[in-house]
Amino acid sequence: MPPSAPATWQPDCELARANTLGLPCRAAFFAAPSTLSALRDCLGAARRAGQRITLLGGGSNVLLPPRLGGVVVRPALRQWWLERDGDRVRAHVGAGVNWHGLVMTLAARGLWGLENLALIPGDCGAAPVQNIGAYGVELADALHAVEVMYLASGRTRRLSPGECRFGYRDSVFKHELAGEVAITRLVLELGRTPRPVLGYGDLAARAGADPTALEVAQTVSAIRREKLPDPRRLPNAGSFFKNPVVEHSVAKRLLEQHPDMPHFPQAGGGCKLAAGWLVDRCGLKGQRFGAFGVHERQALVLVHFGGGDRAGLKRAAGQVAGAVKERFGVALEVEPRTIPA
Repeated sequence: MPPSAPATWQPDCELARANTLGLPCRAAFFAAPSTLSALRDCLGAARRAGQRITLLGGGSNVLLPPRLGGVVVRPALRQWWLERDGDRVRAHVGAGVNWHGLVMTLAARGLWGLENLALIPGDCGAAPVQNIGAYGVELADALHAVEVMYLASGRTRRLSPGECRFGYRDSVFKHELAGEVAITRLVLELGRTPRPVLGYGDLAARAGADPTALEVAQTVSAIRREKLPDPRRLPNAGSFFKNPVVEHSVAKRLLEQHPDMPHFPQAGGGCKLAAGWLVDRCGLKGQRFGAFGVHERQALVLVHFGGGDRAGLKRAAGQVAGAVKERFGVALEVEPRTIPA
């Protein structure tokens, strides 16, 4: 261990259980600071020891290599509180808070804004990176601010939604600020006035008339459990491919050949297609590729049966994407982030 390494750093740490795909990975060092000052001290110690810093949240949207050098830091900032201002409520949430647990707690308190994002795995600190979304709602719709700490200096800063540059499964944290900051806290804008978003699939029919926020969250959870495998039982990272956005001319051509193809015109141009439908139409649902495979009920999910590694997963993903490209001429983009070794 480096001479300046804190005693709280765990050496040679196995991270297979720290990522929902169950990919084998050993970290040279692992630390889980639970306060801002502890996080700042951890980052400072890593800099002084010349150790590379890799940030890890709940591990639900990452592809880990077999070995990670340097220090893997998982901010375990689990404090959160509510700030009330009339009908509006702001939730200040630490990066280490479990996302689904937060959604259900807030919905049970009658607070609207996050209920459609129930049962998305991972910690709150990872939510802005992907701008997580489901059933017609994105994190950006309820976000007031993101607080970060710069790895190089320990300086903190609050970013507005505009500064986060949110897009479809995208943000500034995947570009300019990638590897530059640790997300420490979210500030979420919620409300007590009912504002259900029920236009996705059969959500409206199943949620019933005038549902509460908790009923919407429970319905979303039930639908997701029916469609998606529990990563604790069958390792996976949820949706493995992004829904591709293509030119209108491409969508028109495909619709002429496949009139039943789901398609969603985008306000900013182009047309979003359903990646799961494309994979399914290639006959790949339930198909196995060594240690990995396409889930039997949800073609957008790749699952890990055990004994595989990142290289094997990428080969399997390449075969799936290649089949879609060959049949539809549409390129699929992997949603989970690849963490460099």
